[in-house]
Order: sequence, then C-alpha cells, then structure tokens
Amino acid sequence: GSGLNDGQWHEVRFLAKENFAVLTIDGDEASAVRTNSPLQVKTGEKYFFGGFPLQMNDSEHSLFQHSFQGCMQFIHVDDQLVDLHAVEQGQLGSFANVTIDMCAIIDRCVPNHCEHGGKCTQTWDSFKCSCDGTGYSGATCHNSIYELSCEAYKHLGKTSNYYWIDPDGSGALGPLKVYCNMTEDKVWTTVYHDLQMQTAVGGNSLEKLPVLQLNYSATMDQISAITSSAEYCEQFISYSCKMSRLLNTPEGNPYTWWVGKANEKHYYWGGSGPGIQKCACGIERNCTDPKYYCNCDADYKQWRKDAGMLSYKEHLPVSQVVVGDVDRPGSEAKISVGPVRCQGDRNYWNAASFVTSSSYLHFSTFQGETSADISFYFKTSASDGVFLENLGNTDFIKLELKSATEVSFSFDVGNGPVEIVVRSPNQLNDDQWHRVNAERNVQQASLQVDQLPLEVRKAPTEGHTRLELYSQLYVGAAGGQRGFLGCIRSLRMNGVTLDLEERAKVTPGVKPGCSGHCTSYGMYCANGGKCVEKYNGYSCDCSRTAYDGPFCIKDVGAFFEEGMWLRYNFHSPGTSMKDLVSRTLLSSTDPEITAPDLNLNKEELSFSFSTTKSPCVLLYISSYTQDFMAVLVKPLGNLQIRYSLGGTKEPYNIDVDHRNMANGQPHTVNVTRDGRDIVLQLDHYPPTSYSLPPASDIQFNSPKALFLGKVIEIGKIDQDIYKYNTPGFTGCLSRVQFNQIAPLKAALRPTNASSHVHIQGELVESNCGASPLTIPPMSAATDPWHLDSASADFPYNGQAIGDGVNRNSAIIGGVIAVVIFTILCTLVFLIRYMFRHKGTYHTNEAKGAESAESADAAIMNNDPNFTETIDESKKEWLI
Repeated sequence: GSGLNDGQWHEVRFLAKENFAVLTIDGDEASAVRTNSPLQVKTGEKYFFGGFPLQMNDSEHSLFQHSFQGCMQFIHVDDQLVDLHAVEQGQLGSFANVTIDMCAIIDRCVPNHCEHGGKCTQTWDSFKCSCDGTGYSGATCHNSIYELSCEAYKHLGKTSNYYWIDPDGSGALGPLKVYCNMTEDKVWTTVYHDLQMQTAVGGNSLEKLPVLQLNYSATMDQISAITSSAEYCEQFISYSCKMSRLLNTPEGNPYTWWVGKANEKHYYWGGSGPGIQKCACGIERNCTDPKYYCNCDADYKQWRKDAGMLSYKEHLPVSQVVVGDVDRPGSEAKISVGPVRCQGDRNYWNAASFVTSSSYLHFSTFQGETSADISFYFKTSASDGVFLENLGNTDFIKLELKSATEVSFSFDVGNGPVEIVVRSPNQLNDDQWHRVNAERNVQQASLQVDQLPLEVRKAPTEGHTRLELYSQLYVGAAGGQRGFLGCIRSLRMNGVTLDLEERAKVTPGVKPGCSGHCTSYGMYCANGGKCVEKYNGYSCDCSRTAYDGPFCIKDVGAFFEEGMWLRYNFHSPGTSMKDLVSRTLLSSTDPEITAPDLNLNKEELSFSFSTTKSPCVLLYISSYTQDFMAVLVKPLGNLQIRYSLGGTKEPYNIDVDHRNMANGQPHTVNVTRDGRDIVLQLDHYPPTSYSLPPASDIQFNSPKALFLGKVIEIGKIDQDIYKYNTPGFTGCLSRVQFNQIAPLKAALRPTNASSHVHIQGELVESNCGASPLTIPPMSAATDPWHLDSASADFPYNGQAIGDGVNRNSAIIGGVIAVVIFTILCTLVFLIRYMFRHKGTYHTNEAKGAESAESADAAIMNNDPNFTETIDESKKEWLI
C-alpha cells in the first residue's frame, strides 16, 4: 500500500490456505504466494495486535521495540469479530497502554481547511494542502494567483490580450478568462458567448416560442462580479426582420424579449432603457414608420433592423432571447448578440484620504475565523499610524505602520499575541503607493509589503485556531491610538472590497478619493508623455509626443506613395499667440526654453522609416534664410544628414556609408544638435558624435517648414536635394518628432496643430515604419500573467467560434481547391493540344548557367537589364 500513515482508515486482510497465501491492503492484492509443495501455516494460541509483550529476551525485544501507534477497529480472526468490550472487561485476552472504544487520532482533514478544491493530506501531527490546478496558492489554497481585473493588469504594464482574472480574489468565485483591451484610456473587459452573429430563427407554433440560449465562458455569478465593480457595461443586440414584429409598439404586448441577470424578462431593446418599450429609432424618432417605435414593428416585407447597446449593467448579461413573431408565412428573423464589455474597475481605485491622526472609518465586524486575508495600497508621508484594527474579548487583529520602514501584522487567536514585521530597506513614507498583503489561517500567518520577501510565522500544532472578533472594524485611528495619515486604496478583506469612498462621504476627517497617483504610476507614461492626475487614477497626455495610446508607446506612422508629401508650417509671417505657442514647441523639448525670434541653437529630431527606393528625401527643414537641415537616402542606400547654417560655402554632411538603409527594414534615426555638437544614433548602434566646422554658424535661423517625402519650397534648393526630390520618397515614416512638434501625428490626429499641416496625396496610417523592439517581449513560459489567445481555454465560446471559423475556412478552402484543380486540368489539356507534334529547336543559354542557382539567375547574371520581352525575330515556331 501507499500513504498508510495519512491518518485515514485502511483495511488489511491476510488469508492462508493450503498451497496459497495472500495479503490484501485496501482491497488491492499486495502480494500472493503459491507453491507446488504443501504449505502449512500454524499459529499459537495467542494473537498479539500492536506489539509484543515485554516478557521477551533482549534480542527479540530490541527487534520489536517500535510498537504500533494508531487505531484499529473491526478485528476479525478466522472470520470471527473480536469482542473488544470482553477484552476491556478482562473476560477475553489482555491489554496494556491501549484505550478501547475510542480513537485518539485527530483527522486533520475533517473539516477540510484546504480551500478552492485543494487536496488535503496529513501526517501524525499536521496536514498539507496541494493547490495544483486550482488557480490558488498558499498554505490553505486561499490566495488567488491571478489579478482581480484587467485594470490591475494594465498597471502592471501589460498589453491587450487574454488574461485570467479573479474578481473576488480569495472569495468563492473561481477565476475566469477574459479579453483585456487596453488600447484606450479606459480598460475594456470582454466576456464572450457561443451564439453566432446573425443567427436565423425558424418558424414555430405559438405553444412553444423559439428560445436562443447564450452560453458564456463564465458563470453568471462571475460576470455579475465584473459588472458590479465596473463603471460602465454594454452589450450589443440586434434584430433583423422581414415580416416579423419585435416589441409590437406602440401599445401591444411584445412578441420578443430577452432574459438578463437573475432570469428577469426585459421588454426594451438596444439603444433604449428599462421601462421604455421602445427601440433606438423610437428614442431618436427616426423609425421607418413614425407610427411605430421599432423599425420591425411596421411589419414590412423588406428586411429591416433594430439594433443598439444595452447599457443598464444591473440587467446584464443577456442569457436568453425569446422570439415570437416568426410563425407566419414569409416571417423571418435573425438575432445578433455581442459579448459583454465592461469598462473600468471601481474597486481598484476605491480610496479614502485620512487628514487627521484621529480620523477613522468603521465597518461591520470582520468574519475571518479560520482564514483571513487583507490587502490594500497605502500612500503617506507620515512615519507611523494604525491602518486597521478589529477586537474581540481577548482576540484581535491589527495592521499598522510602525515606523518609516516597518509594517506590522499582529493578532491573537487565544494562544497569545503574535506579531510579524516586514522591514523595508527603503522609506515607506515617500508619498508613493505601497501594497500590503496579510494572511492568517490555521497553518500559518504571513505578511508581504510590495515585492519584499514574504515573512511567514507557523501556527502551533496544538491550541486555538479560531479568530473570534466582536467589535466593529476600524480603518484608521482606533482605541485612542495614533491613526494613519494619508491614503488607503483598494482595501479587500477575504475577497470583499470595502467601500471606503462611500463611507468617507459621511465621515468627518476623512475625504473620499485620493490624489497623487502620478508619483507612483507616472513612470508608465513613456516617450515624453505627461502623467495627468484624475480622481480615480491617472492618464497619460501624449499630445506633445509622436506617440499615441494609453501609455504613449504606440507609434503613429503613415505609408507614403510615390510623389506624396507633407508640409508642416512652423508659423506664418507676423506675430500672434499661435506663433508664440509654435515657438515654444519648436524651441526645445524643455518648455522653459523659448526662442521668441525662432533662431534655434539646438534641435532634437527622431523618426523611423522603411523603404526600398533610393535616392530620396526623408525629411527637410527649410527656413526664411538659406539655412536648412535634411535627412537623405543616397543612390546606394546610404544615409546622409546635411546641415547648412551659414558661414560655409558648402553644407556640412554626415555620411553613414557602411549600412544600406534602403533594404525594406525599419530603421530608427535620432539626431541631436547642441550648438556645434551633433550626436547621431542609428537603430540600436552606439551614438556617434560629430562637430560642425569652426566657420559654421551655430544658429538655425528662422525655420519655416518641415517636409516629409518631398521638398516643395519656393527659392533656391540644394542641387543634390533637388535631384533626390524626383520621384520622391516611397515607403513608411513613423513617430516623426522635431523638438516638441509631431507633424505626422498632427496630420493623422485632429489637434490644434492640424491647421499647420498640408498634405499632397492620400495619407494612409500604418505602422510599417515602426522600429523593432530593443528587448524582445517576455515569453509565455516566463510571464505567468500572459496567456496566448490561441491556447485560451473557453468552455463555450472558444469552441463555438473556433468551429464557425473552421467551418467557413473549410468551405472557402474547398471552393479554392476545386477552382485550382479545374484551371490545372484546362492548362494540361491546352499544353497537350499545342505540343502534340514534336519539333526541333535550339536555345541560346546564358553564360554562367553552369554556376547559377537557377535559369532565371543565369539570365540575370548575364544581362542585368534583362526584361521579359521577346524580340520578334527570336520567336520559335513549331511546325
């Protein structure tokens, strides 16, 4: 057997007969002995269970000194049950150091302290939980290994993808897989179902209406946890109809309705609201027939549609759609229901500010008898203060900031006070957000601050295990102690978020919300993006960068066709406030530096590009004088930076001759000039320094306009630039930025600077010129939060959508295969017909054919100007 010391009951049977013996443990044959010779098993008059008596000689006594420790029951000898009560009364056999009619072993797995499906195993004095495959961790499988929401993943620096989330943390609800869309300022959480778009609904008798059931990739309780914490939720619903009425407006009973949360029927449609039996067109008063409040209620023989968003989140998600009016001849209907999409997470930003050391909030008694977890964020400039406390008669639980570098977690469950302290090497009163996680269960207690090592204290094997509290839970000052000064956010206790904001609204000395998020999260605003404080979070202002997206990391670029160009005018002649703004943006990335006369002593230029055509002009900056700056691709694909600031007869050129930049790959260019010093960096190679000639001026006088793709300027233009100007740049340009001006972004994103832009041709947005990442993204194997969408395991939606895609792909593939087979058969027939007579001919093989890899290569090696035109005189005729 195995695991026989796990504290559970096990059955042992030994059976011996002539020529046969077998030992069975827990019903499984452990060993069997058979022999051809006679086998006899003889026993004495006495059977000893649990050990041998002490009246043995020393050698045998030493051999059997380790007697059995544990319990036995249902002892049978020769199929006769031994009467243990007779043994206890001295009527049968004898015993020593044995307690009869009771078992002193404690079954430590009953009740099972392993939560969320964890498996319990035990030894003589302890138990252990196996949390494999549960999605939870810890000594009792109490803590979720996933984040609470998409909002939390965003602030870990994650990008849009499928993620597991656990909305109630350590609560009873399990984790679910959702799609997190982080391309906007607000994060969208999407939960899918298995109903295909435009599902046709067939006719039926009125006795049984057609019911469309939506099976989601999560339970209704899980989706409710998402919608309840979200700021806004929506779900698209559409009814396409032909002679099929929908809500039977204006005054009839609805033919069709949908069922939402809690199995409630709802008689309003997308674009409308609860209690309003109208469709979107009825609200907007633009229905096809103004006598009705839905397009479909007009009962036309042509296809009509009523569609819109359901946005009353207390009713979502849609679980069923019941369709009524499809039983008449000619009646048809198609239903589409989109996924549930929710935005924001109110729990994540739920915060309160404690403005005095006597301020506190109170809540109902914390119920965490055998298992308790507490997590929150705090931000303070004070050196000490109590975070929270809950008292019992003698039991208590408390979390506090003991000093500027120490956080304490203390409690008493009846075995005496226990305190766990985490000491940080850095100051915790630095006015930045810090995270605290505390847990206490029957096995151990732990405390973690930020990413510092987890401090663990084992619980005693014997003693009290239940935490019995009676007073209210105080957050902040309690019992005359010095309370916490600062902000507490996202306070969760056993998976439940305490509504600090709502309680703070009616409590003196405490304010709802908290400012100062940028001190902790401003680092996520990349590429010069500015962090902007918000009531419940922050956002990144990317307006003065060449990037876009929630963290200013999305390249803004465009594809340039041949002959297309863009001009950004820095200012117009004369003075105005707009000119002053332009001067500030043009002067430098440092907003404190201004150039009222628009003479630049320094420039910062950066962009990325890709092209296969050379020569060309990538970028050109003109002026009202003869000064200019240009970035060119020379005929051989080499890059050249050209400066002309006056004082010299010829422009100053920086040539990068050792690299071909017209190879179709993305390349990054960064040029910085400060006075006479120029620093150039290409791609990820080390920067190279250059210096303008001593005779050169160091001021860029009166810059006028910036050109991309081609130079269309009045006045004299450098001869080489004039030659490279035709036919113009073809390829991609991305994230172009000159000081604080982003001309491509101004053209593609409507801003105040868009009036400065003039475009010749059609500008198509594209990221084909975006530079590659310097550091490859973390692989799924090393990133526990990243889940490949291809491997996303949706119990309903993934299979349904996947089957639909596979079915469509199979049909399309089959059609393509038939068409290709038909074409091939036709070609074979034509070739056989044309060449049914054999003829003789000769060829002129290109020189070097022997060493060429193919016939095409041989021809091209022999004649680089080879084209696929055939001279009339060299045609071959088969006769």
